[in-house]
Amino acid sequence: MRIHSFPPVIDDRARVLVLGTAPSVKSLEHKQFYGHPRNYFWGVVYGLFGAGAPNDHYGSRLAFLQEHRLAVFDVIESCEREGSLDVNIRDERPNDLPALLAQYPGLRCFAFNGSKAFSTFRKFYRNHPAFEQLTLVQLPSTSPIPTQKMRNLEDRIEAWSVLLPFLQQED
Repeated sequence: MRIHSFPPVIDDRARVLVLGTAPSVKSLEHKQFYGHPRNYFWGVVYGLFGAGAPNDHYGSRLAFLQEHRLAVFDVIESCEREGSLDVNIRDERPNDLPALLAQYPGLRCFAFNGSKAFSTFRKFYRNHPAFEQLTLVQLPSTSPIPTQKMRNLEDRIEAWSVLLPFLQQED
């Protein structure tokens, strides 16, 4: 089945763009970034700022992102995929990230949510001049599947805290 990404959630305040691969089945059903209730993404974002449990209202979550200079999007514009696992992604086509960066020159960092997002970005944009001044950070996935190093929410918050300097720096 061919799936498509959502439009980016971004504004001129954004300094870090978090890039996933493509929306999960649950995200597509809910029409929300990180829409699976077990995904750690929203807990990580709120945890980075000591804000407690994420708000249940999606619009409030997006406002929280933007207030904290974060944006979200996917590396993949469309792909063939059965289920939600990145390993099943085929025939991917990238989003036009150089154009997005040109439109939002305040971005300082692309943060990749998991290894597949990063490897897909490199596949399409390795050595692209648009990204020369940008910091690229590969982060552990917020997928609910535990790994040897990322067992829980706290592990992920600690790993993702490398983004804080980009979000707190003055312009």
